Amino acid sequence: MKMIVGLGNPGRQYAGTKHNMGFMVVDGLAQRMGLTLNKLEFDAATATTRVDDKKVFLVKPQTYMNASGRAVRQLMMYYQIRLDEILVVHDDMDLTLGKLRLRQRGSAGGHNGIKDIISATGSDEFYRLKIGIQHPQRQRVVDWVLTPFAKTDQPVIDAAIAKADDALEDWLNGMPFAQLMNKFN
Repeated sequence: MKMIVGLGNPGRQYAGTKHNMGFMVVDGLAQRMGLTLNKLEFDAATATTRVDDKKVFLVKPQTYMNASGRAVRQLMMYYQIRLDEILVVHDDMDLTLGKLRLRQRGSAGGHNGIKDIISATGSDEFYRLKIGIQHPQRQRVVDWVLTPFAKTDQPVIDAAIAKADDALEDWLNGMPFAQLMNKFN
């Protein structure tokens, strides 16, 4: 079993914002797989499929970013999903725009969605795929992450989403995570 969790905020007012990078990546992967995340369960929009006889969950928590852990924990408990079967996709201000970084575990690094998942699960032992949104120059952080990307940045973001979805497909098809890190970091 594998679960891919894209972090973001629900609602039209947040669609396309930097903080919704996880949602954008999961939506792109769902489109590739011919899926729609239209099932609402345990505070999340989900879609389920099988890849090589393994059940796969695509998840977008609907709890808003800072409470993402609640949805993740509820799904883990109900479906008996282990931490090493979870990959969380999220934005990262400390990475340059569009850069990918895969990690096997670690601290929240100031990301409130990751902080909440660590708190809810009691562990930082889950996989992460971070996508760079870079740090704001003259804007407050909260304003930066809740605004859309500049039109001039959209080609970089589109390429990053496609590359992230390539990485997720490789993971779902059984590529060991260390090899995935070597290929995409």
